[in-house]
Amino acid sequence: MTWMILLIGLGVGVISGVVGIGGGILIIPALIYLLGMDQYKAQGTSLGALLLPVGLLAFLEYYRNGHADLRVALLLAVGFFVGGYFGAVFAVHVPELWLRRIFALILFAVGGQLLFSH
Repeated sequence: MTWMILLIGLGVGVISGVVGIGGGILIIPALIYLLGMDQYKAQGTSLGALLLPVGLLAFLEYYRNGHADLRVALLLAVGFFVGGYFGAVFAVHVPELWLRRIFALILFAVGGQLLFSH
């Protein structure tokens, strides 16, 4: 089990470093389908994994190459910090099936936008 979790983290880390995504889009489905977690536990665990150190090395590499805006990243982090709290307060009271459907619809909408935009 430990190796499976480390491999999920490694795989998501590589994909995150390549395309800048990872957290909810990859970790949550992996925790649900590979580790058998429910939606609530997968989301909470993903948030725990994504605390401060995750992405730091990838961010530094992008920053060193002139591909990251530190000011924007810090402002996003502040908004994410506050918004994450309010989102969690809401999410823990939504039935799991609806939470999973909301998650899927957001993934579908974002994927469609990326796929069909110029």
